[in-house]
Amino acid sequence: MDWGQEAQDRLTRIAECSLAGPGVTRFPFTAEHRAARAMIEGWMDRAGLASRLDAAGTLIGRAGSPDAPAFLIGSHQDSVRGGGQYDGIMGVALACLAIEALGAEGTPLPCAVEVLAFADEEGVRFPTALLGPRALAGTVDPEVFALEDRDGITLGAALEAFGGAPQDVPALARDPNRVLGYLEMHIEQGPALERADQPLGIVTGICGIERNAVRFAGQTGHAGTVPMEGRRDALVAAADFITTIHEAARSHPGLRATIGSISVFPDVVNAIPSEARLTLEIRHEDDRRRADFHAEAREIGAAIAKARGTGFEIEQTYAQPAVPCDPGLVSALERAAPGAPRLPSGATHDASAMADLCPVAMLFVRCRDGISHRPEEFASSADMGAAIAAASRFLAGLPVRR
Repeated sequence: MDWGQEAQDRLTRIAECSLAGPGVTRFPFTAEHRAARAMIEGWMDRAGLASRLDAAGTLIGRAGSPDAPAFLIGSHQDSVRGGGQYDGIMGVALACLAIEALGAEGTPLPCAVEVLAFADEEGVRFPTALLGPRALAGTVDPEVFALEDRDGITLGAALEAFGGAPQDVPALARDPNRVLGYLEMHIEQGPALERADQPLGIVTGICGIERNAVRFAGQTGHAGTVPMEGRRDALVAAADFITTIHEAARSHPGLRATIGSISVFPDVVNAIPSEARLTLEIRHEDDRRRADFHAEAREIGAAIAKARGTGFEIEQTYAQPAVPCDPGLVSALERAAPGAPRLPSGATHDASAMADLCPVAMLFVRCRDGISHRPEEFASSADMGAAIAAASRFLAGLPVRR
């Protein structure tokens, strides 16, 4: 069996479980999700897994004694609007195929294993995400079930119509002593593996994220009458800040700094901007280094404001700590995928929420041109075959637990 080609075929077929339009659009608890769920149940059956839907909408396939501690492996089924056919769902397909491959060669699993197909990682339909892993970790905020999508449907109502049970979600919290660990396979969503000419990468940790609201306050005036000398142009100060932050971030290995939004007041063609508001997002695998860059950004903004005669404010609006991958699981992955380089994950994954429950690890698969969240997203059959082989070796090498 060419397991990589089988993965490609399965992902091509399940990509049809999508709204019409370019790429894949599959939101949680929809008709498209229901069709995908039926297909994944077939994958689980072929792998010898007994499947069930839990109260949070996670499809779970289990092999082994129902009373034994289990190792968990999985990813998510949903997509962004107009996304690709690999992000998330590939990890579910590869997990099922790794177990199926072990069965085909007669290699027994050393412990109970569960494949988890989470319903909502992207957070596109509802203004929340990671419901499935948070439910297992016992970190779900009950208030999320009242959140609405664009059509006014609450998350709770959508989940219930899909076969879940919002009122039973708190009871899904697992005992950490009964969970051996969690592995997630995912496309890299970046160019590092392609540049290194490597099919697989072993994730060292998931970067911490912070978001900041930045404001420069100047003074407006008529564009034709106020001389250039002495202007207190908030947008010019913001432009200085954008350029300086970009260059400063390049001097810090592993750091990502992004200014993704900017608004100007009064935002008219013939007036000097009196106010510029922008966002600054900072990511790093080391929370201390992320905090250090925040302090540096504050100093940069203050210096620019002084030079340009404007006010400056920066306020952190969101923070998510970094999640290190378990050293023991990382070493086990290195034995299963010899030669695979280590690298951080700049994006958040289900593993970040699962880390509140158990040790986590991630295996990245090379994607062409580093493209993700677009129809052009692509992982080769050969690379996915390498991931299936590595995952099979990893699972076979787990400590024996009956």
